[in-house]
Formats: sequence, structure tokens, C-alpha cells
Amino acid sequence: MKINYVRRALTIALLALSIAAPRSAENNGKDFIYQHDEVPDVPWSIQVLKIDRTNPNFEMHSMLANGSRIGLNSLQDQIALLPRDLGKPVAAINGDYYAAKAPYKGDPKGVQISRGELISAPFDWTCVWFDTNGVPTMGIVKSQFSVTWPNGTTTPIGLNELREPTKAVLYTRAVGASTFTTDGTEIVLERSKDQKWLPLHASEEYTAVVREVRDKGNTATSEDTLVLSLGPKLIRSLPKLKKGDTIKISTETSPSLKDIPTAISGGPALVRDAEIVVGWSAIRHPRAAIGWNKDYIFFVQVDGRQPGHSVGMTYSELAQYMQKLGCQEALNLDGGGSATFWMLGQVMNSPSKGHSRDIANGLILIQKPQAKEMPVEAAAKE
Repeated sequence: MKINYVRRALTIALLALSIAAPRSAENNGKDFIYQHDEVPDVPWSIQVLKIDRTNPNFEMHSMLANGSRIGLNSLQDQIALLPRDLGKPVAAINGDYYAAKAPYKGDPKGVQISRGELISAPFDWTCVWFDTNGVPTMGIVKSQFSVTWPNGTTTPIGLNELREPTKAVLYTRAVGASTFTTDGTEIVLERSKDQKWLPLHASEEYTAVVREVRDKGNTATSEDTLVLSLGPKLIRSLPKLKKGDTIKISTETSPSLKDIPTAISGGPALVRDAEIVVGWSAIRHPRAAIGWNKDYIFFVQVDGRQPGHSVGMTYSELAQYMQKLGCQEALNLDGGGSATFWMLGQVMNSPSKGHSRDIANGLILIQKPQAKEMPVEAAAKE
């Protein structure tokens, strides 16, 4: 499927008119600038969105496939599930790599925080997070998640993922209707009186009371409980629990992600301190990336696997392109058939599969409620 460029140009023009508003004297920059960059000699078809970081009316959010549940869904369907009180969706790009097989289909590879809720544990992989002021940071976040038992010993834990026989995993309602495990011991946990509780946040400690101990898997989840699943080869070495016992759950990370409202994983890192850090690569694929400098954030998506339209980029080519845009920092996101760029109601690129693939999550730019409608500038290199 090749994109209908006439339709796209008309759509952008109409949408630009529909959201245009007088600019205040205090804001003389561009709020966001869309550009379709074509390089026919290769060929490349590249979608670029340049977002003004100084505009307080914009926020970055991460999305989940099923709104508040892990799964797989198209980028545009994820946007449709966003709570309307967040504001007006402006643009979005696909996010992290993910598990493709049931029962944890859509489990993000690395960390995800959505509207402050911790969904997925960190993996030794580069990610990006945004603080409460919208400031982005890129780095490798390490999980220090653990449970402390009544006797003071601790055990590392995972979050909302496949639980192996020798491991422990904590499950929240975000995983779905149940833990989807088949064996082991599962501990249903409820809130300890007057203690902080759900939704789960990063870099916090929770005191939990044992409601039930089950000697089988697939425990039902709920909005007000946690389920700690212990593998059959792990349980032998742990203290036995009973109803009413108290344990502590830590969601600590290094570095700390305390009070971070938005985080998503990807990789590899492309640019750090304005220098290309990814090694040379030879294979071209569809790509997606996020980058930034002190003034702007950039969404970039490159079509691929479509001879005559766009062949895709290598990691090194993408890093060079992000550097050329002026990015001080840049992170590769999931690519291939997942690479999707959405703006103002429309998928703007030509996905390699001929349609938008179902994916686990994405990053979306939101115009806050009550904010003045902001102008968009569309620049095309056709």
C-alpha cells in the first residue's frame, strides 16, 4: 500500500486550518512542525514531527494496546482508547519491542510507565522517560524489584511477565483477567491499613497483607489486589506464608524513576551528547525513533521494505539522520512492520505490511484540555 500523497496533503491542510488560532505575543516559536522528507536517490520516505519543548500545553504519554491492559492493538486503536480528559491527541509513534506469543502477548520488552502507573519492569535496555515537567532523559534502567519476607530475607521479582519455574513475578490488573500461570504458589495481596497502594508506581515500597495463599496458578486479578506468583522450584527455599502475614514489595530502580509519569523502552541508543553512539550496521529496515535537544523533541519514522518507495535505514543511517536534525539525544524504537507514524487522525506513513500492525504500546503527544488550539506548520519535500 502506497500512501495517497494528495489525500495526505489535503488532510494536513484542512487539519492545520481546523486547529489554527491566534498566537500569543509570548509564544513566537512553532508549536509543532510536520515534514515529509523524500530522498529519491535511495529511496527514502521519512516522516518528521518537530515539537516545541517550551510549549506548556503539550504532554507526552505512553499508551497500552488495550487502554489499561497489556495486549496488541494498532496505534490508531490505542489512541481511540485514551481517556478523553487527557486532552486532544496530536501525534503518535510506535513504542517498545514486545512478546508476540500468548499468554503474555504484548508484554513490553522493557520498562513502561503510563500516566504514572508502572506496567512493565525494566530490562537491561535503553529507554526514555519524561518527568513531571516533560523533560526527557535517556538511559539504561535496572530493576531492583524485590519482595521482603516476614523473616527479613528478600527475593527479586519481575512484573506482569512470563514466570519461570525458578522465579517470582508480581501481577497487577494490567496483565489481564488472571496471571495465566499453570503451576507454582500464588499469594493474593491486599492493602495494609493506611498504607500507600495501587496503582503501582516506580521506586516505591508497598506494605501488603496476605489475603490468600493458593497452591495452583492462573489466579484472578483485580483492581485492588496484587498477585505474587512463585515458581515451583523457588517456593521450596522460601518461608511459608499464611493469611494475615505482612510482606513488603519494592519497585526500586536504578536510576530512580520515582514520580515519573511516562516511560517507554526501545533501543539501541543512536545519539548521546550530539555524538553518534551506535555502531555501523548493514541491514535496512523500516525504523522509528525519538530524539531531542534543548528546544525540540522529534518523532521520526522511516518507511522500508518497499522498493521504489522507501528501502528503510540501517541503525547508523538513522543515527546520522537524527544527528542532522539537531538531536542531542536519540533512541531507536521498534521497527519493521511495527514502524508507524500517526498525526491528527491519520496514519501518515506506508507500513511495510500494507496496513498498521498490532503493537504493544506507543508514545503520544497530547494537547492538554482547556489549552488554546495550536497551529501546525506542514512542510513537505515531495
